Amino acid sequence: QVQVVESGGGEVQPGGSLRLSCSASESALYFSVVTMGWYRQAPGKERELVARITDGGLIEYGDAVKGRFTVSRDNTKSTIYLQMNNLEPSDTAVYYCKKERPSGQIFWGQGTQVTVTS
Repeated sequence: QVQVVESGGGEVQPGGSLRLSCSASESALYFSVVTMGWYRQAPGKERELVARITDGGLIEYGDAVKGRFTVSRDNTKSTIYLQMNNLEPSDTAVYYCKKERPSGQIFWGQGTQVTVTS
């Protein structure tokens, strides 16, 4: 069973916006206690934190995206979102969704490509 599925990637010009979605295979009740996050990996670079949101709603952003990206969650849909504004070419990467269960189990999605180019 696929645990995490990302969608919404694509190509956009600098200064543009994209919204990513990540659906987790959890009931709404169980999803409410799961920590979810967005990470990205550019060619030749290590995977880095973009944004992470805990079950309690605490949010952490990577330094490179603060003030431009916003993460949110809808527990009724077992889904998190990443609103990306004022995109820059340096945001080009594969964006991955990560699910962290309270048990310690971790699941990664397959990733979705975001390309920022003029």
